[in-house]
Amino acid sequence: KRLVRQSRRSKTPPLEDEVPLIATLLALTISALVAPVILLYLGRRGFYVLALAPLGALIWVATHWPDSSGHNVRTETVTWLPELHMDIELRFTTLSAIMSVLILGVGALVLCYCAEYFDHMRRRIAGFGGELVAFATAMFGLVISDNMLVAFTFWEATTVLSFLLVGFYSFRATSRRAATQALLVTTAGGLAMLVGLILLGERTGSYRFSDVLANPPHGTAITVAVVLILVGALSKSAIVPMHFWLPGAMAAPTPVSAYLHAAAMVKAGIFLVALLAPAF
Repeated sequence: KRLVRQSRRSKTPPLEDEVPLIATLLALTISALVAPVILLYLGRRGFYVLALAPLGALIWVATHWPDSSGHNVRTETVTWLPELHMDIELRFTTLSAIMSVLILGVGALVLCYCAEYFDHMRRRIAGFGGELVAFATAMFGLVISDNMLVAFTFWEATTVLSFLLVGFYSFRATSRRAATQALLVTTAGGLAMLVGLILLGERTGSYRFSDVLANPPHGTAITVAVVLILVGALSKSAIVPMHFWLPGAMAAPTPVSAYLHAAAMVKAGIFLVALLAPAF
């Protein structure tokens, strides 16, 4: 498959020496893949090394903060599957930047905390470190995705990673039940959201959030689509009546509760509502 990347800025051409947004996302992905090896080699101190990945991405966010006027927004596109509306389209707005600070900043702090939280290193903890960095990567990808289907892919990646992280103590029945319950509720909400996104995309003729927000459609089908998207947001953010899975998820290690259920995953629904609220 041939990948063609196009990087552009509205009204402002990209600088040749700038680090692309897609490169930052790829760097986080690579960090998640090599995290288990780093932890097995360095032990608990490896968590400090892993913290450099979200910290570096946070520095990128701080040095590329979007123009508050909204007229100079960074966008990047990787042509992938245009027939299925699955091009990787990234858009870095002020809302994305604010959410990125939360995701990456708290992620770096939680990784540092992990270095002192665990008593000794073992294989499961090494995998845990990789899952935690992967979760930060998925959340970052979610808030910078302009393509609705790509955003959904990152959305469900956080669901799967949450299942793995909540079920860290797999030898405990309570942990297994809590992880399964969280997986079922958030997946059901995510599938409802997917139907809403497809309805929205087909009715508007575009699967870009930016296009939909620029010219919001109306009608009964759009109302149904927005309600279905809201169901996904409520389930992910543990808002009534889909809040019952969250207390059980606290069976996970403290870093998981501190990151996923306080600073990151439950903010995914809030991000989605904040993104669509001006139009709907």
